[in-house]
Amino acid sequence: MSYKEAQKKYAKIGIDTEKAIKDLGKIAISLHCWQGDDVGGFETTGGASGGIQTTGNYPGKARTPQELMKDLEFALALIPGKHRVNLHACYGIHEGKVTDRDKLSEKNFAPWVKWAKKTGVKLDFNPTFFSHPKAADGLTLSNPDPKIRNFWIKHGIQCLKIGEYFAKELKSPCGINFWCPDGYKDEPSDRLGPRKRMADSLDKIFKYKYNKKAVIPFLESKLFGIGVESYTVNSHEFVMGYAMKAKILALLDMGHFH
Repeated sequence: MSYKEAQKKYAKIGIDTEKAIKDLGKIAISLHCWQGDDVGGFETTGGASGGIQTTGNYPGKARTPQELMKDLEFALALIPGKHRVNLHACYGIHEGKVTDRDKLSEKNFAPWVKWAKKTGVKLDFNPTFFSHPKAADGLTLSNPDPKIRNFWIKHGIQCLKIGEYFAKELKSPCGINFWCPDGYKDEPSDRLGPRKRMADSLDKIFKYKYNKKAVIPFLESKLFGIGVESYTVNSHEFVMGYAMKAKILALLDMGHFH
């Protein structure tokens, strides 16, 4: 069916396709940077953990920050409209020794801000609660070990600060999506304990007095994943309840809800 034929059919039910296309052009999509390199990031090589179904070995993927930036520019040039880019914390750029996630700062993302200014792109952000030695047992903010929990709390706070930096430099609010893959492959005997620890950890992260005009936090639920088939801490119901209590936004992964 040609566009002209479709346009006539939509017109019969009262839809002006030209107006719809024009309106759609005003809506910015936040393009996931991790689609450019199969969720590899610039800390380590190999596949992602956390129930993510990628190998990290997609042929032709970007291997360096410069390659990823060029690929993103190419993709954005082909997509109608003016859009954003969503960075994950594991895409920080490190000179020499890799900065651990509880100590990430503006300097690790300054090259991304420079690129964003050059290309006219605005940035959003995600903490990375997976593919790390302190996430090896599948638990981060809900981990029973307070030392591990505190490590990830610090990571969350640093990410809020980085979001403030993006917003200030690019003159646009930064959406920050908190997604934790915490969960179990088998049915746990205690389903409440991990959620209490998760809520407490999130409370400590959002206790940081971030600029609410600059940063828009989201909390995303996780329904299932490879290795977490039986129980996820951040279930849909938990996330909806916590988001209402904390006055932040709940994010739905439509790949799970389709």
